[in-house]
Amino acid sequence: MDYSKTAAGVLQGVGGEENVRSLVHCATRLRFVLKDESRADSAAVKAVPGVVTVAQAGGQYQVVIGNDVPDVYAEIGKMTKLGAGGDDNADDAPKGNLFNRFISMISAIFTPLLWALAGTGLLKAFLAAAVTFGWIGTDNSTYAVLNALSDGLINFLPMALAFTAARYFKANEFTAFAIAAALLYPTITPLVGVEGLTFFGIPFTMVTYVSSVIPIIVIVWLQSHAEKFLYAKLPGAVRRFVTPMIVVLLAVPIVFVVIGPISAILSGALGNGIGWVFENAPWAGGAIMGGFWQVFVIFGLHWGLVPLFTLEYQTTGQILLIGPVFAAVLAQAAAVAGVWVRARNKNLKSLAAPATLSGFLAGITEPAIYGINLPLKRPFAFGIVGGVIGGAIIAMGGVFSTAFVVPSGLALPALFGNGNMVMLIIGLAAAIAIPFLLTAIVGFTEPEEDAAPAAAPAASGNDVVVLSPVDGTVVPLSETPDAAFAEGSLGDGVAIKPRSGAVYAPFDAVVAAAFPTGHAIGLRHADGAEVLIHIGIDTVKLAGAHFDVKVTTGQEVKAGDLLVEFDGDAIERAGYDLTTPVIVTNGELYPGLASRASGPIGHGEPLFTAVSVESTLTA
Repeated sequence: MDYSKTAAGVLQGVGGEENVRSLVHCATRLRFVLKDESRADSAAVKAVPGVVTVAQAGGQYQVVIGNDVPDVYAEIGKMTKLGAGGDDNADDAPKGNLFNRFISMISAIFTPLLWALAGTGLLKAFLAAAVTFGWIGTDNSTYAVLNALSDGLINFLPMALAFTAARYFKANEFTAFAIAAALLYPTITPLVGVEGLTFFGIPFTMVTYVSSVIPIIVIVWLQSHAEKFLYAKLPGAVRRFVTPMIVVLLAVPIVFVVIGPISAILSGALGNGIGWVFENAPWAGGAIMGGFWQVFVIFGLHWGLVPLFTLEYQTTGQILLIGPVFAAVLAQAAAVAGVWVRARNKNLKSLAAPATLSGFLAGITEPAIYGINLPLKRPFAFGIVGGVIGGAIIAMGGVFSTAFVVPSGLALPALFGNGNMVMLIIGLAAAIAIPFLLTAIVGFTEPEEDAAPAAAPAASGNDVVVLSPVDGTVVPLSETPDAAFAEGSLGDGVAIKPRSGAVYAPFDAVVAAAFPTGHAIGLRHADGAEVLIHIGIDTVKLAGAHFDVKVTTGQEVKAGDLLVEFDGDAIERAGYDLTTPVIVTNGELYPGLASRASGPIGHGEPLFTAVSVESTLTA
């Protein structure tokens, strides 16, 4: 991947720097908050090399990149002033519903910390496994150092959240840090549980703020409003140092007296509720987490659950929720491994191989889901089945983690020694074996013929090599959800499920018909072959909406010239299927098709060869 070109293409597609309020990234995605989402061209973004797909959820415009997302993010940072805090115009913040705004807030606050949390959590998992297997003792300085470096971030999480929350709420970062530091000060932490505490006569109960989440986020939000008020009211000569003094003086007692105790009650109730579910109906909790986690991944909402993990950890010192997620992740990796084994199509195999390794080793499943499992449908469904069963078994074994980790094969030591290990092994085995075997044995819809070779096959007589006009996945024409196309009444050919919003000329031709509605293009080759490209099913009813025709009837075009641009997301939201038939309409002159491609394809790659009457008679 050329990171700079990918970054430039994505930035242009979302409407430029001026249309971006803020930008962060998580494990696989660039998460934009845009000022005007209607200015973003999703089809253009999807067409950028290196982009897997686009998802719009939780008030964010999410561009899925994969493992290389930090490098693309860094390139955007070099070209713009965008970063974790976005610009300073808070008035441009999205005003969507409360759920979207909550997800946007959680993502922005937590995503800058995720890799550090995952990395140190993995160290803690390995350390815990070493202790469990007797490789290291807990009574020596080596253990003390390793425990401190692996456990420090999660213990002092409020200090890290103070920075990211301050960036999100446009508050002073170091004032926020000062508030968090007071919550964890050495003389404060021993007061936890002590009775009779007062502040200027106001009684309060000291609760623990180690690993806490809610208090610091709430108080930094209040801090941001207090700073705006004080900056507006105080004289310029003193406001820079008087403002933080007043804010800290008010904020810390408010946390101790009000916010802390309330958040302790809420987080305790949540932790106890999770514990109750996993104690009384563990199979249900495990099945839900194992089954729905990857659905959350599709919509980019999975990181919105991170606070639940941290709240559970703060309350109980363990994370029951995370065990079944291992089953969900490994099940999708196993499903794509089944595709790797069963597929005959070389392009499909080449996509499945790295997606399998990424899923099993790193827990990054977006390439598998978006690139293979979801388009093929059955593997994704088989993966959910494996996640449900495996997650239920793991939860029934009371398996938990004592560290925050990204569920993956490498992070499995986080579960070792925590709960019933036999049930863990059985659950993981079920999560992997069920989707792998179902995918490999039951299979999925794949055309019988292998994809055409990259080099265009030689055509005999007046045979015409038709190149793919769009990027996407080739499926048999019979799978088109329209009887006229599926039965071949309009001509023989194939169908393509597009993954980008551009249609290119499949050969040198004259435009025989450029429909003003933009939903279809008819082309005539110099040798006489006539090809129709019909973008979507029944899309003529859109009357040209979401289509932009670049050519006119009678115009000469060269192979690879842009013919039409369309907004695939908008068309699908309007309720239309984007399956695009590519057919030969003058079958009396070109009665046969050869070398049909199948599976993933890029525009300009050979799609099929239209065999002429002369070639048929000669044969």
